[in-house]
Amino acid sequence: MPAPEVDLALLAEAARDAGRIALRYWRRDPRAWDKGGDAGPVTEADLAVNDALEARLMGARADYGWLSEESEADPARLDARRCFIIDPIDGTRAFIDGQEGFSHSLAVAEGDRIIAAVVHLPVLDLTYTAVADGPALLNGVPIAPTGADIDGATVLTYRAVTEAANWRGVLPPFRREFRSSLAWRLCLAAEGRFDAALSLRAAWEWDIAAGSLIAERAGAAVSDRRGQPMRFNSPRAQVDGLIVAGDRLHGQLLAALA
Repeated sequence: MPAPEVDLALLAEAARDAGRIALRYWRRDPRAWDKGGDAGPVTEADLAVNDALEARLMGARADYGWLSEESEADPARLDARRCFIIDPIDGTRAFIDGQEGFSHSLAVAEGDRIIAAVVHLPVLDLTYTAVADGPALLNGVPIAPTGADIDGATVLTYRAVTEAANWRGVLPPFRREFRSSLAWRLCLAAEGRFDAALSLRAAWEWDIAAGSLIAERAGAAVSDRRGQPMRFNSPRAQVDGLIVAGDRLHGQLLAALA
């Protein structure tokens, strides 16, 4: 098997190619439709990027499994030693609206752990990378989370998280922010631009696989909503929510949740 650093180089090249393809459609009124079943929207750009990534990555690693938001589920991935976990365009609603904050999320899992990860935002020219046992980088520069306390922290999450029923007693005094791309939210917490990323909903693996390793290698505490380690390439392809923050804030959020 290639070293994780070799897989990372492959992911980074593929992510840059994905960005070039996506920009051919961005702000050019791409065809879009709803996938149904609360699965959200998809565009012709998502499918074009997915096809290019699958051809590039599986062409280079034919023995790896493949898990992508825009591909039919293939149970053979569960028997593969390594598996690509891909979101061709994360933040499709932002992409459709012509916003800059969409990303390409690419990861390699070995067993149930992520060993190489790239989150690339082509419009903003941001590339986050990490390998297992290596640093997390943004455009080649190491990143780290904040050491914030819950009082006044900025937390990337959706509005419903602040409903009283989700918390023990009073809602903690944090400030809520939002970004469409979940992969980017994890990276923003990893680099300390925001203090935490939080979701109480089940998260699809392709949304968070890459960002989880980047946050972990940056030094953040990374867990599901119940404080348990994340596991990937599972039959359900979902993780039970997420808490990503510096150690202190992670513990405070976990303790405050109902």
